[in-house]
Amino acid sequence: MSSSDLAGCKKRKRGERVFKFKSFCEQGYPVALDGALRHNVETLVTFGHVERSSSSSSFTGNQVQSWSFQLQVHGHPPFHILLFVIEEPVEASLSRHCKHCQYVGWGQHFICKKKYHFLVPSKETMASCEEHGEEGKSNILELEGHTMHGVFHSNGFGHLLCVNGLESGSNLSGHQIMDFWDRLCTGLRARGVSVYDISRKRGMDLRLLHGVAYGVPWFGRWGYKFGRGSYNVSQQMYHTAIEALQSMPLTLLITHLGSFNQELPLIFSRYQSLSDHALMTLVDLLRFMLDFKAQLPADSLRHKLLLDISASRWSPKRVEMAIRVVVEALKRAEFKWVSRQEVRDAARVYIGDTGLLDFVLKSLGNRIVGNFLVRRCLNPLTKVLEYCLEDVSNMFPTQENMVMNKVNAKYKATRIQLNKDIFYMYKHILKEQKAVMNAGFFTAIPMASQIIRDTKYFVKDYSGDQPSLPGDSLMVYCTVMIKEQMGEYDELYKRVPPYESLAVKKTATVEQLKLQVEKTFSDIYLDLRSFSVQSVAQSDAVDKNTVQELAEKSGSEIVFEGSDENEGKRSGERKVYESGFIVDCNCGTKDDDGERMVSCDICEVWQHTRCARIPNSEQVPSIFLCSKCEHDITLLPSLP
Repeated sequence: MSSSDLAGCKKRKRGERVFKFKSFCEQGYPVALDGALRHNVETLVTFGHVERSSSSSSFTGNQVQSWSFQLQVHGHPPFHILLFVIEEPVEASLSRHCKHCQYVGWGQHFICKKKYHFLVPSKETMASCEEHGEEGKSNILELEGHTMHGVFHSNGFGHLLCVNGLESGSNLSGHQIMDFWDRLCTGLRARGVSVYDISRKRGMDLRLLHGVAYGVPWFGRWGYKFGRGSYNVSQQMYHTAIEALQSMPLTLLITHLGSFNQELPLIFSRYQSLSDHALMTLVDLLRFMLDFKAQLPADSLRHKLLLDISASRWSPKRVEMAIRVVVEALKRAEFKWVSRQEVRDAARVYIGDTGLLDFVLKSLGNRIVGNFLVRRCLNPLTKVLEYCLEDVSNMFPTQENMVMNKVNAKYKATRIQLNKDIFYMYKHILKEQKAVMNAGFFTAIPMASQIIRDTKYFVKDYSGDQPSLPGDSLMVYCTVMIKEQMGEYDELYKRVPPYESLAVKKTATVEQLKLQVEKTFSDIYLDLRSFSVQSVAQSDAVDKNTVQELAEKSGSEIVFEGSDENEGKRSGERKVYESGFIVDCNCGTKDDDGERMVSCDICEVWQHTRCARIPNSEQVPSIFLCSKCEHDITLLPSLP
């Protein structure tokens, strides 16, 4: 999206402030943000352009407030994007429950009063808004295909809903978008943020490809870790599946799959010749291929397998002689690592031209000469370049015809070739379940791959850093619990919302802390507006005690008990929590995880269609009975 793409920017006021995209929301830019997320958002939007408040079809009554920021990505050529911040009043929303909280496992959270949407529209969604005028802008939340869309609850928890980079037509890459989102979360002091990872690239699930190569999904580069697995996949199952695939020995894969697929051994040998170290397992190969791809320019044909001496200013004869001298010096080292200076000093005895020697030593790094691969790497301890020889003629004894010194000298590794090889590996090892994969040792591959693909929710904890406090203050972490519990869901209502961090004076009284707790939780949660704190749970503290005395006795985490005058009106309902419907699936899932489900027509309990053996290609049957109800019916006595 270039500056000419932003039709909306042309209508904006002259002199409106433009912010730098790469530093927006860093500490102090455009303003210092040291409070809770809801207060930080309120502070930030004072620097934005106020959009006209309007009603949306998703809300009833209340006006939706929104602001926008014009962000300059770069100035030459000029390239700006718009960031919209939209405040959603949950009470006015037609759907108060957050399905993303339910799916990631935060169903026990109380429903918050407000949501704050941060979105960067794409060219298409921006054009749609401009086409429909103010009505289009008011319904911008309902559009799909934004470059970025994230939402925060007023309690500091949030969800990254979409990231659409270059492949989706955006002028921002996925890395740029994620760096920006991470700055927003850090600057606004988010507490926990989830992402629903179904990202695909060139037909590959990135959470599977990057999970095997790096042990974390693509979003793991920004600190996102296992949040919740679908189909009752646990964190231990997820990590065990990754470890099982990563540790697959390449020799076994070559031996067993090579007879069915001639291309896989070629791929293995191709990248082993380019690596500075032996590739022993599947993780070694995939990680090297992805790292190697990142080093290649998109339009370059460099990284030849064999040494190319045509570009030197010395004659080929002199270069070849210098190469032989260097290789012989390395042979005398008996395949041990030798420093660059030692190799250079040994070769100086025969080659007086130091410029020629420096050229050869630079060019020989990770290149093949005859039957030897000249390896070069930086010693991590001494920070000195070192060289050694490796005999590649015996690298794959069962594949003599693929010895590296027989590779065509014109062969070059390119991004196109790498992409093809990575996809081939993904398709024929991680994705497809051929007959050879369904017996013995290899049954772990399709099982582990399915477990990783069933893990789609990842979470990052941002609550590590806390603002510094003056010496006369301390930080306490407080939550509340409704004291009087009635109704069918008695146990459910004993859950407490996440702890809130409160900075208070050490000399403040417990009574003052109670008032602060009441105000904080009533500001955040929709159904705690009339909550009244009565006492400190499991403590004999009285109102006149100081907060410091309370913290010394109870610790920094304090639970306050109280009552809510609206409690009786809610008895037997789940309206106060984000929790969804009742699930009791054969796989062990007890909460809605966002997967396709079907409800039993008798007990009304939900379960996965996959677990009920209903293919995704088929519609859910009009009448469905779970296995338990179906079994109970068969036990009924037949009517006369």
